[in-house]
Amino acid sequence: MEYGCIGEKLSHSFSKIIHSQLADYDYELCEIPKDGLDSFMRKADFKAINVTIPYKQAVIPYLHVISDTAHKIGAVNTIVNNGGKLYGYNTDFSGMRSLIKKQGAELEGKKVLVLGSGGTSKTAAAVAESLGAAEVYRVSRSGRDGAVTYGIALSEHIDAQAIINTTPCGMYPNIGASAVDISLFKNLYSVTDAVYNPLCSELVISARQKGINARGGLYMLVAQAAFAVEKFTGETVSEDKIQSVYEKILRDKKNIVLIGMPGCGKTTIGKKAAERLGKKFVDTDDVIVKTAGMSIPDIFSRYGEEKFRDIESEVIKKVSGMQSAVIATGGGAILRENNVSLLKENGFVVFIDRPVEKLVTTDDRPLSSNRELLLKRYTERYGIYCGAAQAKIEAADDLLKNINTVTEVFLNENFSD
Repeated sequence: MEYGCIGEKLSHSFSKIIHSQLADYDYELCEIPKDGLDSFMRKADFKAINVTIPYKQAVIPYLHVISDTAHKIGAVNTIVNNGGKLYGYNTDFSGMRSLIKKQGAELEGKKVLVLGSGGTSKTAAAVAESLGAAEVYRVSRSGRDGAVTYGIALSEHIDAQAIINTTPCGMYPNIGASAVDISLFKNLYSVTDAVYNPLCSELVISARQKGINARGGLYMLVAQAAFAVEKFTGETVSEDKIQSVYEKILRDKKNIVLIGMPGCGKTTIGKKAAERLGKKFVDTDDVIVKTAGMSIPDIFSRYGEEKFRDIESEVIKKVSGMQSAVIATGGGAILRENNVSLLKENGFVVFIDRPVEKLVTTDDRPLSSNRELLLKRYTERYGIYCGAAQAKIEAADDLLKNINTVTEVFLNENFSD
């Protein structure tokens, strides 16, 4: 390996994709067990590498030179082999700083809580200090190494104005989790999450629902990679290049989630849109049938609606962890708020709004099998669809027009993770 990234678990890393778009070299992902790090570092058979969890501190004893920033933080994520001498840097610092500035999170004079105990938490604390934060407290379960416990944070620092999360809480595959309850902090101006998979964590979603400036970690990941490329090659990567790579990866990874009444065209439109965009197609109703081993009408007749909704929620949690997909949901998927939150972690939610007079009833839809039931569901759910959607399209009779509208709305959206 000449260039690459080392860590314990890298199957869901974006680093290879990012480096392939930033520079012209082969970049490999190298998973190393904890008992294999010593031999790898002593051999040092590489030109330059990135380092991720859990080795950002463990690699330091093997380095000949360490940058002032990395030394102050006590963590290294970039190593360059220069004639057998290993030079260590921390480009996470510049990446995190770039993310917070891009986000527009003003930390000057603010009280900041940094959640986490690892190398990235120390990086985030250093960034907050560099941006003029008045108070910075690292928060961990143990409270060791200069951090405070979550109990102390909730009793003495509930007035925090900014939170930076560096814990893996909410990271794939354990989506839908949050390290803290945002609603407890009444003075929050900003929330920054280093988690980038999912693209928009539960922490970020819950903050945005309260009108708080919140951003996920994908931009940080791209920016720190760009700064690493500069160390690897000696060439400068422009801010425009960082932005373009960030936007491309975000659009490639982002799901399109289609919601709407039964019969509005979600499956038909979704399949064609997926083909056009090079994404996978998933119909949650199909997955429910496969999971339950029976048809949806049979689930309703044997177990009732509540059991069906439970199965549906399990399926939605599973498919929400996917990326680069078009997901067609069942008509009632939006009835549980948690389903919508999960779908938004990696997805852009589009409401296919077809006029009720053009919706067709079928026997395989237990809650809308006749006209009276369909009208009842439409009245009950219309406002929920509008509230859950990030975009709404008026469904036309022309399928091609609907496909064009969905893809254009998605591609033209001003995304942020």
